[in-house]
Amino acid sequence: MKKNNIITCILFLFVVSSCKTLNTQLSIAEQKLPENFNTSTTDTASIATINWKEYFADSILIKLIDTALYNNPDLQVALQRIEIARSGVRFSTSKLLPKLDGNISAGSTTEYEPGKAFATPINDFYVGLTGSWEIDIWKKLRNQQKAAVSNYLASNEGKNFVTGNLVADIAITYYELLALDNELEILEQTIHKQKEALDVVKFQKETGKTNELAVQQFQAQLLNSKTLEKEIAQQIVETENKINFLLGKFPQTIVRKKEILFQKTSAKIASGIPSQLLSNRPDVREIEYQIAASKFDLQAAKAAFYPTANLSAKLDFQIFNSQFLFAAPASIGYSALGMLVAPLVNMNALKAQFNTAKANQLSLLYTHQKTILNAYVEVVNELSNTYNLQQINAFKKEQTEVLAVSVETATELYKTAKASYLEVLIAQQNSLQSKLEFINISKRQQIAAVKLYKVLGGGWKQ
Repeated sequence: MKKNNIITCILFLFVVSSCKTLNTQLSIAEQKLPENFNTSTTDTASIATINWKEYFADSILIKLIDTALYNNPDLQVALQRIEIARSGVRFSTSKLLPKLDGNISAGSTTEYEPGKAFATPINDFYVGLTGSWEIDIWKKLRNQQKAAVSNYLASNEGKNFVTGNLVADIAITYYELLALDNELEILEQTIHKQKEALDVVKFQKETGKTNELAVQQFQAQLLNSKTLEKEIAQQIVETENKINFLLGKFPQTIVRKKEILFQKTSAKIASGIPSQLLSNRPDVREIEYQIAASKFDLQAAKAAFYPTANLSAKLDFQIFNSQFLFAAPASIGYSALGMLVAPLVNMNALKAQFNTAKANQLSLLYTHQKTILNAYVEVVNELSNTYNLQQINAFKKEQTEVLAVSVETATELYKTAKASYLEVLIAQQNSLQSKLEFINISKRQQIAAVKLYKVLGGGWKQ
């Protein structure tokens, strides 16, 4: 007996000493965040702190977003992930508490006695309670619980990330739809003018002032515009349906006002400082909670190498006659047991589990660094894009006004034979192209404002 105790102690010391080689303090080289977004400003004011209802200030768009936040399938899936994580917290917490099981059974067996023709039936009645409790000496269960809590918090941030993306996606698609409406209106106006020009050319052909080639050129230009009109009409249908999909609805007409495309956002562009991305962006916060969970998982994986302390107790009543089940002292049975169980043979499985937890944590640390770098780059890009689009918009607006006048000038000159029909065609085509480009720039400006708001971490707060 003494020899067995010595062997047990040696094995126990071997297990404990092997755990000392398992490093749980992991880190990677990280780049320091710059103090600003390639600008000289250090103002901490940021549009990310503005509620999306105040930032957009468009009643139609706000109503669409409200509907999506209630119906969108992706957001509903994210909410269910939170419920799954919450259940994980409850499960891990329950493992810290003692376990109590109740057992009830009744049966009958037979026993053969010499001299009897038939076996004698023997009844058996059993009622018992069994309790067990794993004492969390090495904090394995407690670390598992903390990991579950961190995963729950990460799932909340994941939902916030989905919310922010959903708000931005609806706003972007909404402005794309408004741009298509304006393009369609411009094409309808252009088609009307091109029909008038075609009538003029036909009349001049009849009077001998021009030839059939001019008529064909004007007619071809008109047909091209009609083709573009139908293509844009199809794009409008698809864009409307895209919004309906985000709203969780079947295809239907989206009520809107196309002139809103040219309205400026009410909020002043303020980016804040890069360090605010750590608290404003849900994707950064989500990965931080995932890293915290991985640290607790790694600690729990290390604790799995240590012996487990278990307490168990049992109280039961068992007798062959049910009426004496709780009455006869002889039917009572009880036991109490304490155990210390240490892993000895299957250490490779525990090492594999530990190495997996270690690799998972390192992977998350690198993902965290990548997420922060990506967030910074996105903000710098959108700030530059917003500034340049403001300049482009001003130039394009002036160009559109000049070319609109040139169409009228070319038409009047053509009527008096001071300009060729080709000059009229070119003027009309340049004017149409410029108007469509101006609408596109206005759309890009609105979308840039949405994207900047999103990449700074806005849009998910209710």
